[in-house]
Amino acid sequence: MSTVFLDIIDTVLSERENFNRIWFAGDQHAPPAFSYQVNFPRLELVLSGEYINQLEDPVMGVSEVSLMAGDAIYIPPNTWNKPNWENECSVLSLLFGKRQLGFSLVSKGKESVGFYDVQKHSIQAWTGHAIDHILSALNTLAKEPNHSPMDEHLLIALLSYCRMMIHSPTQSAKTRSEDLYQGICIYIQENFHRAVTRETIAHRFNVSPNHLSRLFRQQGHMRLADYICWVRLERAKFMLKKYPFRLHEVATRCGFQDVNYFCRVFKNKTGRTPTEYREIT
Repeated sequence: MSTVFLDIIDTVLSERENFNRIWFAGDQHAPPAFSYQVNFPRLELVLSGEYINQLEDPVMGVSEVSLMAGDAIYIPPNTWNKPNWENECSVLSLLFGKRQLGFSLVSKGKESVGFYDVQKHSIQAWTGHAIDHILSALNTLAKEPNHSPMDEHLLIALLSYCRMMIHSPTQSAKTRSEDLYQGICIYIQENFHRAVTRETIAHRFNVSPNHLSRLFRQQGHMRLADYICWVRLERAKFMLKKYPFRLHEVATRCGFQDVNYFCRVFKNKTGRTPTEYREIT
């Protein structure tokens, strides 16, 4: 699987002398519902077609942009973007977690209901290397009014390091189960706001629900249901402090369909109601 992503990165680096346009996501305005917003940086590269997104605009608040082949979006931690998958496109996403680097290739046909050619892979992330400084520099650059030409230099350096990480994985080689577990964790962190369940995740990763439960018992520190709940509550904490959303909107944006249930779970896990937590300075 890693060779697929290595070939794509090699192609991006060798065939394109520069990116057509580089966009940066922001977090100064409240994100639209069902936006993607996680606590680790992401990079999305448009390989073909038209990839429509809603992004933060300094003047308009939220604007819709059309990305074509050769364009890229860098999304710093806790900033957001909202893809619109109506048009035909193929997009490579790189997710820079603390413990793993995730790759996701998604293709969408214009008339198709679902996605096709969906592939995911993850490798153990390097720490203490230049990639940490590259990501930090990109996160800082995202807040500046002018990005060029440093944005392009940094993205090329970032992709070069990703290629090196695929070529030279860390010595602690992972088993297939570990790789699958980390990929599922990344998927949950990306899709916590959706109706993710044991069954939907099992179907998404082509494993049985029972195998998925065993995997979390063996590889993780909590059950699958507890992990999904933990991710949702962590995002709820962030939203309660960051945005003036009403409680029912926080609940919905974090994947809880019932606000009363959300409040009960929140207090049970944190010892405070969502309102009490929000008021703590």
